[in-house]
Amino acid sequence: MSATDPARAVRAPHGSARVHEPRRADCPWCGSGRLRNRLRTGDLRRHRPGLFTVDECRDCGHTFQNPRLTAEGLAFYRRTVRGAPRDPATERVLALHAVRRRRGAARAMLPFGEPESWLDVGTGLGRFPLTAREFFPYTAFDGTDLTARVERARALGRVEEAHIGPLTDPRVMARLAGRYDVVSLLHHLEHTTDPRAELHAALDALRPGGHLLIESLDPRCAFAALFGRWWLPYDQPRRLHLLPRYNLRAELEERGCALLTAGHRAAHVPHDLAGLTALALSHALPAPDAPWRAVPPPPFQQHLRTVLLRAGTPLVVAAAVTDLALAPVVRRTPFANAYRIIARKPER
Repeated sequence: MSATDPARAVRAPHGSARVHEPRRADCPWCGSGRLRNRLRTGDLRRHRPGLFTVDECRDCGHTFQNPRLTAEGLAFYRRTVRGAPRDPATERVLALHAVRRRRGAARAMLPFGEPESWLDVGTGLGRFPLTAREFFPYTAFDGTDLTARVERARALGRVEEAHIGPLTDPRVMARLAGRYDVVSLLHHLEHTTDPRAELHAALDALRPGGHLLIESLDPRCAFAALFGRWWLPYDQPRRLHLLPRYNLRAELEERGCALLTAGHRAAHVPHDLAGLTALALSHALPAPDAPWRAVPPPPFQQHLRTVLLRAGTPLVVAAAVTDLALAPVVRRTPFANAYRIIARKPER
């Protein structure tokens, strides 16, 4: 394949005017102008071009991408590109605890009885409804997603109804308002352009007395300060917001919700050390080939990268074992990286 082969051409946004919105001078959560920079980084997971900035509000702690990607930029960085490099070590770290995390989230709802209907927001291929059905076999699960993956989830029988689009879309909400006993937002708010509006829409989809299940990453995690851009949950540029727990608590209480559960212990995902190791290993090696590169790297360079990645796998495995060993202690400390909130909507 030649360097100018059109088969390598992947349309990528160029120029910050198209990729990024104007930089904002205030916090999107509380409106404060007291911002500080937390980090600047590239796309460490998928090696796509670009530089991204994450700021934090000094008043409320809300952490967000600033400037935020435009709709065109979000579409480019979120879509799957054939031939794009994937970091196998990092992907394994992300998948390692996925099933356990989904089972834990579903199990957390057992004390509240079996719901008649459940909406999973941002469900993707419906893996969470598939897992939750083990505990709630008579519940009707529906799903929403920004992509057509949710249609695939319906075809696989994982959800009964599939809705494409954000929950805040009036056309989507017109079909979903007031229908559900449970609405789950599992690591979803971080990817939305307006998490407060998404939260309010989720409450609107609940019946009076229904339950809202939220899991989210905590920007106040001590690992975030310690590892900087190598903290895997930053995942730039795909995560637009990281929300402190007390901000969500205050918002839900203001809407009259009763907080039934709000803590870190059950939601902590033990992958911080393994994620750091995998990202660092990937970026210490020769750069991978990618469809958006005009000139592919020499074949020997890619072969060397593959060999070294395999040789470094034991380091990632050792870090993952350490994560698991430390998890019972870490989840009770400021190093816990996620939290779970279960809230009940007012009866009227």
